[in-house]
Amino acid sequence: MKKLIIGMYMALMGAAPIMGQTAKDCFKSMPDSLMPLLTQVNRADFIDFLESEMRAEVTNRFNRKSEMTRLTNDYIRIQMTERSSWQMKVLPLNDSVRVVCTVATVQGPVADSDVQFYNTDWKTLSNDAFLHKPCTKDFVTMPDSLQDNRVRPALAKLDMCLVSAELSDTSDTLTLTFTTPRYLDAETAEIVKPYIRPIRKYVWRDGRYQPVTSL
Repeated sequence: MKKLIIGMYMALMGAAPIMGQTAKDCFKSMPDSLMPLLTQVNRADFIDFLESEMRAEVTNRFNRKSEMTRLTNDYIRIQMTERSSWQMKVLPLNDSVRVVCTVATVQGPVADSDVQFYNTDWKTLSNDAFLHKPCTKDFVTMPDSLQDNRVRPALAKLDMCLVSAELSDTSDTLTLTFTTPRYLDAETAEIVKPYIRPIRKYVWRDGRYQPVTSL
């Protein structure tokens, strides 16, 4: 079944050669609709500035500043606005096909990220094929024998799942941090803290992000 799924994605993506599948190449070919804040000129300028060892800051469509802070062969990070960032990682599906993972993060009262996957032609791929997105219960550990009557009502206040995602620029890892507890008042946050495992780490293996069992 796994070989069949990979085969289907290869058919969708096409067996494109490695050439043209670097982060820089994918970023330059990205449709404007996926990054409306930046123009094609902005994106090209980012790369030109960094390759010239200059600060890669541009004026975006809202007449504000955006800055590319990191560019490697397979990774890009941009500070889009003062309260938002964007990352991209080019990941191997097999010897000749790559998958693009993007992470858009907005810093509201707390950080929350949107993780998406594309082929190198920027066609949307199913997130479920590459990452099991955790929910609140994946970050909470509470023994059935718990006697403290304060804990269950406190944990019930974790009624939404906000997660900040961070791609590594030096390895094929993804780190998810549970940020919902930062919404809680100080007293409630202290009650639930012993029962929260706030970080989940994943490594890209066999064509998807696999959870790391120990941090």
